[in-house]
Amino acid sequence: MDNEDAQKYLEHIRSLLRDKKPPELQAPLAENPLLAEINDDLKAIRETMFAFSTGDFSQSIAARGFIAGCLKNLQANLRHMIWQVQMVEKGDFSQEVHFLGEFSTAFNNMVAKLRQSLSELREKEICLKESEAHFKFLANHDHLTGAYNRRPFIELTEMKLSNAAAIPCCLAMMDIDHFKEFNDTYGHLAGDYALRHAVKTVGSSLRGEDFIGRYGGEEFTIFLYNASEEVGLKVIERLRKNLSGKPILLDIGLIPIYASFGVAGSGSEDPKDKDYIQKLINNADAALYAAKNAGRNRTMLYKGRDHNNNPVVEEAAG
Repeated sequence: MDNEDAQKYLEHIRSLLRDKKPPELQAPLAENPLLAEINDDLKAIRETMFAFSTGDFSQSIAARGFIAGCLKNLQANLRHMIWQVQMVEKGDFSQEVHFLGEFSTAFNNMVAKLRQSLSELREKEICLKESEAHFKFLANHDHLTGAYNRRPFIELTEMKLSNAAAIPCCLAMMDIDHFKEFNDTYGHLAGDYALRHAVKTVGSSLRGEDFIGRYGGEEFTIFLYNASEEVGLKVIERLRKNLSGKPILLDIGLIPIYASFGVAGSGSEDPKDKDYIQKLINNADAALYAAKNAGRNRTMLYKGRDHNNNPVVEEAAG
């Protein structure tokens, strides 16, 4: 090979390295097998690097050798990095890149900050939900006793009855006996303690779908789900006995807390109009006052009214 041929070979290789569109390998250059092999390798490397420059890392690398091996390694790393970015997009912030120097450091710092930000957001979300639940509880429950406030109790009772269909339910009224005298004798703080004690004692004995509300002052309402009049009377009488058997401890000693109860049943055939809950409350209240008039610390079941419109009641068996 003379100097002129060597010059042509070098110019063609330079063209492959520098020109946007290098010329095709023509005779007599194409007749040199070594140059033809170099030409094919450089063209393949050019195509791969151009694809990389446009963000396409899917191309198969046919060339062999050191440079081609470096490109294959880079391609594999970049493909893996793309997968890692996709994982980060899906919320996997455990991904780390270790092969691109400063980019790896920046990427890993970014993911770490995203992970920290997400953790902080989740903590804030948990706190927000807890605060929301707390404020909702405060809005729906009596701050002193923890029982439902009157309106939430009535709304929940309406919902339960509307879903009950043919299932019998009962509503009861509870009134702490001689509560004014208790307050006057032992003080308002002791009175508050007595109310909390009564609600805690009664509430802890209720079944899963039953609930208690504060109707006002020392009066409370109790809803019993899936309870006939007979069952409701027995359940409420059991609650009364539980309460009377658990005195509260004051500075002067143990003081018993007694309460009177009135129970009214919700018949499956009764029309559930907008005033129905109040009618139930009125019926239970009538039975409650009958219990008080009969001597207090007892349970009465509302059975209807006689021809003089006086309530007819049945006392729980002692």
